[in-house]
Amino acid sequence: MQKSIYIPTRSREGLYDITREVEQIVAGSGVQTGLVNVYVRGATAGIMIQENWDESVQTDVVTLLRKLIPQGVWQHDLQDGNGDSHLKAGIVGPQETIPIMKGGMALSTWQNIFLCEFDGPREKREIVITVTKADV
Repeated sequence: MQKSIYIPTRSREGLYDITREVEQIVAGSGVQTGLVNVYVRGATAGIMIQENWDESVQTDVVTLLRKLIPQGVWQHDLQDGNGDSHLKAGIVGPQETIPIMKGGMALSTWQNIFLCEFDGPREKREIVITVTKADV
């Protein structure tokens, strides 16, 4: 089963919690044991599993990536000014795969799924959710 969700982003960089949307798709699939893959389409965004309780962790992720990969110093900036966005997305990666156990995602208490925006704001980012059933 495969569905897309569309998430608007409000700033150039930020993490957006998409866990509830993915949970709804997993629940609607009826799969009890399997995998869910969460994939963002686009070369300047990523998907990350991170702590959901304290927003400072999400802020720290953005701050760390800004320090490691500053804006305005890359060759690609000469084309469209977002060289750092491509590099950040490449490091984070476009997808995460989560086991499905007993009909739900096997995330721990403090884990949520985040869309990582590195080149916003965007009217919408497409995230493709693919649910597969395990052969048991």
